[in-house]
Amino acid sequence: MDQTPKEVAIEFPYFRIYKDGTIDRIYGDPTVPPSPDSETGVRSKDIVISPGSETSARIFLPKISDPTRKLPLLVYYHGGAFCIGSAFSPTYTHYAASLAEEATALVLSVHYRRAPEYPLPTAYEDAWEAIQWAAAHCGGNGPESWINQYADFERVFVGGDSAGATLAHNVVLRAGVDGLSGPRIVGMTLLHPYFGNDKPDKLLEVIFPSYGGPNDPRVNPVNDPNLGRVGCDRVLVFVAEKDFLRDRGWSYCEALKKSGWSGVVEIVETEGEDHVFHLFNADSEKAKALMKRTASFLNQVQAHI
Repeated sequence: MDQTPKEVAIEFPYFRIYKDGTIDRIYGDPTVPPSPDSETGVRSKDIVISPGSETSARIFLPKISDPTRKLPLLVYYHGGAFCIGSAFSPTYTHYAASLAEEATALVLSVHYRRAPEYPLPTAYEDAWEAIQWAAAHCGGNGPESWINQYADFERVFVGGDSAGATLAHNVVLRAGVDGLSGPRIVGMTLLHPYFGNDKPDKLLEVIFPSYGGPNDPRVNPVNDPNLGRVGCDRVLVFVAEKDFLRDRGWSYCEALKKSGWSGVVEIVETEGEDHVFHLFNADSEKAKALMKRTASFLNQVQAHI
């Protein structure tokens, strides 16, 4: 048997690609099961969005005393540089369940196909498919009963962190440019968005074959001529002081204000913290403050009766 080591062609912190085309993921992909029968807190279950792809989701329903009550619906995209992370991981399950409880909101946490096995823009298309799937429940006849029964389609939000925030922006922009059948998206929340700047991104050059360089609007929206057509009324952006992406979040907010967009954008900076600190130190006071601010954002629109 040939024991000759395979030659590495490309290596990043998340994966390595060998010259024979095979891929090794450096990190594992831990998952936890949903909790469909929880009577004391947030229930969750896994659903398939597209049988033809790997697009799926975990949906979270908080405990409510009135079964006729309608809840804000947040469609959420996890981060992980488009390469790692999962809606089914312990980290994102805990975050989504905590947010559903804090905001008393229905949270649809989307699992999209990841690079490098599925190069970008596959994740962008999966993200768009997910919001279309959710919107198809607007008349109360969609395939997911919790969305049919509990979602208030006057209060639909889109959010994400890191690369998931990049996906969220592109979804809401596409809704504004191309239109979204059914509900209008009310707001968007972006946590430590992974936007580009004027420097090339070596990871994107590998995982995004059609990447157009530093000014590609799909990853660097500040110069996008369509930025003013973002399809929601309110945007909330979080940045962290020690995050290398901090300035890009600020630049996005400034560009949005100057784009002709008629909505309201707010930005919140957390001092002394780094990228997605709230996921890895969820019990800290600063993480709890971020959670409360997000929950408040999801509830600033009056409930639809």
